[in-house]
Amino acid sequence: MLDPTITAAREIIEESIEGIRGAIAGLPADALNWRPAGEGTNPIAVLAVHAMHSTRSWLAVATGGPLPDRDRDAEFRTVVADPRELWETVDRLAADCSGLLRTARAPGARRSSRARGRSCTRSNTSASTWGMHS
Repeated sequence: MLDPTITAAREIIEESIEGIRGAIAGLPADALNWRPAGEGTNPIAVLAVHAMHSTRSWLAVATGGPLPDRDRDAEFRTVVADPRELWETVDRLAADCSGLLRTARAPGARRSSRARGRSCTRSNTSASTWGMHS
């Protein structure tokens, strides 16, 4: 029987990913790259890529999986030439997230993590907390 916290996390994350897919569905590259209020704002493509990478990274922390290689700054420089590129990224990261949730242990375990690239001290927090942050 699955742990109810893991089941809830799976449902919330799957719903969120479907929301991302709904936001990008049918949009051409220029719409995906459009900055609604000019420079300094993020286009939908950037938000989708960052949200998916962030979710994948936090789930790795929550489930004890390997931290992915990630270039957070590059996520914010995303420019889509073809909408299929964005769909492939979303689908690949969604599959990674699903895999992490399939192998997740009960959330009572504690995990130690430090945000990559930051000098903050390590945090020893429950896996549930990291998972819900995803």
